[in-house]
Amino acid sequence: MSITDHALAIEAAEAGAAVVRSQYGSSLTRFMKTAGDFATTADVEAERAILGVLRAERPHDVVLAEESGRTGTGGNGRTWLVDPLCGTLNYAVGNMLTSVNVALRSGADGTVAASADPFTDEVFWTDGIAAFVRHGGIDERLTPSAESSLVDVNLDPPFPNKHVFLAARMLADDGFVEQFRPRVVSTTLAVAWVAAGRRAAYVTDGHHLRDSVHFAAGIALCQAAGCVVTGIDGQPIHAGGNGLLVAADERTHAALLTLIQNQRPRRD
Repeated sequence: MSITDHALAIEAAEAGAAVVRSQYGSSLTRFMKTAGDFATTADVEAERAILGVLRAERPHDVVLAEESGRTGTGGNGRTWLVDPLCGTLNYAVGNMLTSVNVALRSGADGTVAASADPFTDEVFWTDGIAAFVRHGGIDERLTPSAESSLVDVNLDPPFPNKHVFLAARMLADDGFVEQFRPRVVSTTLAVAWVAAGRRAAYVTDGHHLRDSVHFAAGIALCQAAGCVVTGIDGQPIHAGGNGLLVAADERTHAALLTLIQNQRPRRD
């Protein structure tokens, strides 16, 4: 292999980000998926650019991509997870809050990843050991911090665990308002921001997010940076915990986990 996996993840994410950046503000064709969800030509072309980079260097790896699905014969235990434009709804209306996510799952635990911000020229990346942000060719170690008290909460449906947790209910909790300030970025760029110390935490509902093209890169970044990463039930994310709770430190994680548990119906 002429290039390391983490360098390849960075190169692929940057290739996708270049496409996203170049098409910003242009007239985009929309391809409907489900009600309220669509892809654009920018999503499709960014994914094509990413896959071109990956296939040139790792032709025998499996790729699971947002728009084109699963390709490759596999057999070597290596799978790339690709989200070419996370934040399509933002992007389509001229909002620059987007990210391009590339992650490699190799074996049971090994993950390298890169999450590129097309509009700040930043790439958050990990080699599976430590986490960094690259800007202007310079890498800086990511350091989580809860100092801001800013918590990103994903309010996008579906809500598979709404019988025990609903983000909107948590936002109305007096305990949440006393301790935190909510933000809604509507892209998994916010997960990388927890690793970078720009957010205290991130919370979302969902199932099997560790293996999601949307979340795999952000989860890998946060784990390598030393964040506390679990499901919303406090279970390890690799054990299939529901949803995702990423916090900069144990104290913030414990406080949010308590608030989440307060959303469970009470039995009289």
